[in-house]
Amino acid sequence: MVFYKTDEEIELIKLSCQLLSKTLGYIKPFIVPGTKTIAIDKKAEEFILDNGAKPSFKGYRGFPYTLCISVNDQIVHGFPSEYEIKDGDIVSVDCGVYMNGFHGDSAYTFEAGEVSSENKALLKVTKESLYKGIAMASEGNRIGDISNAIQTHAENHGYSLVRELIGHGIGKQLHEEPEVPNFGKKGRGMMIRQGLVIAIEPMVNMGKKEIKQWRDGWTISTRDGKPSAHFEHTIAVVNGKAEILTTFDYIEGKK
Repeated sequence: MVFYKTDEEIELIKLSCQLLSKTLGYIKPFIVPGTKTIAIDKKAEEFILDNGAKPSFKGYRGFPYTLCISVNDQIVHGFPSEYEIKDGDIVSVDCGVYMNGFHGDSAYTFEAGEVSSENKALLKVTKESLYKGIAMASEGNRIGDISNAIQTHAENHGYSLVRELIGHGIGKQLHEEPEVPNFGKKGRGMMIRQGLVIAIEPMVNMGKKEIKQWRDGWTISTRDGKPSAHFEHTIAVVNGKAEILTTFDYIEGKK
């Protein structure tokens, strides 16, 4: 069942999303060579708690950390650990914030030190794919229009899309209906209506689309060992079109 949100509920979700966006901006200076990823997780948790909210992920289905930190060939759900970030790593950070009864969800793939031109291109196209999808999230379109826009842009640049992990509705629950795949056909799927709130999150692999799950039961990485990137925004359909509730401005120095 899809829970369409009122304008008041969307405003509350936006508050969670704003704090989440500030959290990702706050940890950016720590995503540098030599920092242990567990230290970044601790910084994020302290920041969220100090601002009167809770980490959405910690304890969700048993996940033990505030952030999912996935490095290089890890796609999503990576455990923060004693791993020290190295020069040239790409570091995907997925974060959720729960405040005022509602969740926000966003992810960003950071560059640590001097990153290869191949990885820079992967990040650029993945982020572009996210915005291509968001542009299709307007009233009267269908979920398949979002999915197709993401898939078309990424594959036109020679990359592959992860199929097993997808975007989702969000609100009082971290994961709600509908599912928002990163691949699909135009004109298929549920029609988009006013009040829909979803997290759109392309996961794009430099190599093949096949994945593998680690023995920790959470971490997902590429099967061929090539890098993967992940960008995510929470959006709401307001006045017929997509309004992006999270922002990368705190990460990218625009705020």
